Amino acid sequence: MQEKIVKGAGSPAPGAIGEHAAPISIKPGPGLLFVVSGPSGAGKDTVVDALRTRMPRLRYSVSATTRAPRDGEREGEAYFFFDRELFERKLSEGAFLETNSYNDHLYGTPRSFVEGTLADGYDVIMKPEVHGALAVKAAFPLAVLIFLLPDKFSNLRLRLAARRTESNDDMAARLAIAHQELQQIRNFDYVIINEQAPPERQKSLPAVDDLEAIVRAERFRIHHYNDAIFRNVENA
Repeated sequence: MQEKIVKGAGSPAPGAIGEHAAPISIKPGPGLLFVVSGPSGAGKDTVVDALRTRMPRLRYSVSATTRAPRDGEREGEAYFFFDRELFERKLSEGAFLETNSYNDHLYGTPRSFVEGTLADGYDVIMKPEVHGALAVKAAFPLAVLIFLLPDKFSNLRLRLAARRTESNDDMAARLAIAHQELQQIRNFDYVIINEQAPPERQKSLPAVDDLEAIVRAERFRIHHYNDAIFRNVENA
């Protein structure tokens, strides 16, 4: 979690004790882990990418996969693209926080980046598939799970078709999985409805506003702060 500054700490009312004191820095400790998941085609890439442009200090956890890159996807940005042999070797070495098989491809979250970044005090956001998100929650109970849901399930097929990267059989398989994934929604902490919108509105979607609000609110939950922080504020 990034450093917070107490609003107004350096400019109290005239005549107040500590009128010229410096602002009080609040450092609550390790970063927070935000896990955005939902059905394929719900808009996870669009919403998370838009949030990252607003909150550039939010660190993004890049997953590894055995599927082939789509047009425009670059190594180390969208995914780390492994062949199955390399993926399985890293799995045997304990290199993944969680792994899952989805539509005949393997996916995994590299452990070292997540653990190191959180320990350094930075918040991390990731977007695994649904069962992967639940596995992350099992490993990090304080992880914040956010389910991204389309406004209509019929829009999932439209979004998948718009990618032009999958056959009809692949889309049918993804839609069948989507209905299964919806059964897990009660295991998440938040749900965001992502409305269908034209490309020119992608960065101003209400879903991006909702996700930003969740991140900001979670940073100020009282259990992230120990009593010593409040005593420092009281005595300043």
